[in-house]
Amino acid sequence: MHALLNNDRDIRINQSTGRITSKTLEPIDQLLLILPKPAKPGVWRALPQGTRLREAAKKRPADAVPALSTRLHNKRQTRVLGGQISPSATAFEQLEFGRKLVAAATDEKAGRVGICVHGFAASDQEAICKNVLAAALAAGYRMPQYKDQQSPANIKSIGLLGVDQKLDLSRVVAEAHGNNLARWLTTMPPNKLDATSYADIIKTVAKKYGWQFKRFATRELEKLNAGAFLAVAQGNENDSAGIIRLRYRPAQKSASANLSLVGKGIIFDTGGTNLKPFQSMLDMHGDMQGSAVALGTLVTISELKLPIAVDCWLAITENRTGPDAYKSQDVVTAANGTTIQTIHTDAEGRMALADTLVLASRDTPGVIIDYATLTGSCVNAITNRYSGVFTNRAEWHPRLKRTGQLCGERVWPFPIGDEFLDSLKSDVADLKQCSAKNEGDHILAGSFLEKFVENDTPWIHVDLSASDNDGGLGHIPTKVTGFGVRYTMSLVLDEKIHETGN
Repeated sequence: MHALLNNDRDIRINQSTGRITSKTLEPIDQLLLILPKPAKPGVWRALPQGTRLREAAKKRPADAVPALSTRLHNKRQTRVLGGQISPSATAFEQLEFGRKLVAAATDEKAGRVGICVHGFAASDQEAICKNVLAAALAAGYRMPQYKDQQSPANIKSIGLLGVDQKLDLSRVVAEAHGNNLARWLTTMPPNKLDATSYADIIKTVAKKYGWQFKRFATRELEKLNAGAFLAVAQGNENDSAGIIRLRYRPAQKSASANLSLVGKGIIFDTGGTNLKPFQSMLDMHGDMQGSAVALGTLVTISELKLPIAVDCWLAITENRTGPDAYKSQDVVTAANGTTIQTIHTDAEGRMALADTLVLASRDTPGVIIDYATLTGSCVNAITNRYSGVFTNRAEWHPRLKRTGQLCGERVWPFPIGDEFLDSLKSDVADLKQCSAKNEGDHILAGSFLEKFVENDTPWIHVDLSASDNDGGLGHIPTKVTGFGVRYTMSLVLDEKIHETGN
């Protein structure tokens, strides 16, 4: 694999069915014990040393996570970290619970971790097991480090203990791989992951999974009249910018895509000529997270060997300052012929995505989903705990919201449409890039992007306001969340969004 990729081995996972015994717990360094709220005395008694564990739990509030911290009287002195959760807890609540419980285990070397979900109905046990496992897999993955002494992998192996029957964990593991890749790439320093090395990494990943790889460099994009993307790219000192197309075809190579994933890949965003202030620019190496989420989602689909055809389009460039950088009041022409009056060079994401959406929709996929760290106004509207969703199928709003609730990566739908384009009327071009007033910019951006989706292709835009959240979010312990991989897989596997089309 590419030298810039994390080459840690996967965490081993094993499952032990049936009653939990002292022998079951002998190899475990840290036991995550999850019981129903409230846990009845019989639930405690069914556990090894259950009476003593119950007494230890009385020393902490029942709502604390962990609500129990003690050690077993066994040779390994297994550390027990326990908590109680309602069987009716939402997916997000289960994921948050799992993240907090795992964090308590990893405050020291976790080693061999056991997950015991005990006292629940079989369906509830399965859901909680998988969500806590997702948290452990996220916590066990090492983010990029550049230190003399790198931290070793904290979690050596994970055991699911006392499950009624062995669970199919393929989706949990594949989603973890996709999310981990997205977080890894997003966390990479901008001098390590530039547009050239990013393209090299993508080519390496494509070779591993057997994807078709095509990079449209600036000369080819000029022939395609992709003036919106090229306006952003023209400030670069070199010719590193480009749009990459990946194709996953498990069956017929020439098949039309059931699903097309589109990602904003601004490697570093200075704001361009309208330069960002220091605080706003500090984390702008992460402005490519949309492309990393699209790539991670394609990895997940490939590892699950889903029988669907998928395209993935990644718009990769920097947004730089300099004598050649684009400016306010420039007029450029996008690939679909739409002329755009530039207002603010820091609204570069919608410019790069505009041409990419034109190219993606010309292949008439079943549905397009794009991902972008696009607007601060979406964060202002719904905070970093939700992401915004926009679609040219307004009847999908309840469906999109429900999907987020069921998978734990929560979204909130916003309206778009021609009525909002009144704020983007231009005297010199077909459209303004954005409004100078900056009111409802997430809605204006979504309405702008819709004009570049051709053939009335069903389309969902995800404004990744939950891409970064201090302290983590859901099952993810890092500030960079990789939000969107799990959500998209729920749309594909649970909602069959690619089959509904029009």
